Amino acid sequence: MSSSAAMKIREATVRRFALTDTIFRTATRFSAILVLLILGGVAVSLFAGSWQALSTFGFSFLTTESWNPVTEKFGALAPIYGTIITSAIAILIAVPIGIGIAVFLTELCPRPLRRPIGIAVELLAGIPSIIYGIWGLFVFAPFLQTTVQPFVIDLFKNIPGLSSLFAGPPYGIGMLTSALILAIMVLPFITSITKDVFDTVPSVLKESAYGIGCTTWEVTRRVVIPYTRVGIMGGVMLGLGRALGETMAVTFVIGNAHRISASLFAPGTTISATIANEFTEADGELYTSSLVALGLILFVITLVILAIARYMLMRIDARTGA
Repeated sequence: MSSSAAMKIREATVRRFALTDTIFRTATRFSAILVLLILGGVAVSLFAGSWQALSTFGFSFLTTESWNPVTEKFGALAPIYGTIITSAIAILIAVPIGIGIAVFLTELCPRPLRRPIGIAVELLAGIPSIIYGIWGLFVFAPFLQTTVQPFVIDLFKNIPGLSSLFAGPPYGIGMLTSALILAIMVLPFITSITKDVFDTVPSVLKESAYGIGCTTWEVTRRVVIPYTRVGIMGGVMLGLGRALGETMAVTFVIGNAHRISASLFAPGTTISATIANEFTEADGELYTSSLVALGLILFVITLVILAIARYMLMRIDARTGA
């Protein structure tokens, strides 16, 4: 083969590689831009759909508890309160349990049991939310109503502060029941992601810690968790996102009452439950716009929480010099 022919083949190969690289870069750039366009489109659609309610009620839409379709007086305070309280309680319950399960599976569990327990935890994530709702309404809520809630009400009835937080009557359904169901639902997400990031910790780091006499608790606290803090935070944020947006299970057990109560046993509502319950019945433009405004508020709450989480991670990295 002549040198000129070899040069032409080389040039053709280089041009093919350059074309392939250009297509790849264009496709990836388009994918990134598409995500931003979708996010922006959702935000614009929600804002446009909620403009009538926001312009009619103004800032009072966020501070008013009343929700009356008959008089067309709408306020988002009760759904916002219910969404934040139930999600916060669910995360407070699910995070330590999920991390504990992940530690057990990676550090303490006998090897023959690791896979069955891991599969069982992951199967919880595949159960439809309506099944959780039905189970919560017909099994879990009656159990709480007849056993746990009367005991807790009687236990704290003479303690200032706690007496109002756990005031009766024991309905079974309510804010706390909804939060417990949400905790069960987000637990497999937090556990699975935490376990996966725990498995990424180099064995040499843990073996070195054990070699100098550290206990399992010390290895977990000083080595495993600091090494995987970003992944753990990602799992917690995924679980929180699931809790904030959960609809069917919450609708079954929260009571769907548009009011704010200091008692965790009292019925309440969330943004998602309100939209799911009332959107098909919204026959007026202001009514529909108010429901869309609730969706916009949930969208903003999610973005703010994610932004706070990213800021916390940046502070942690800056403090540790990562």
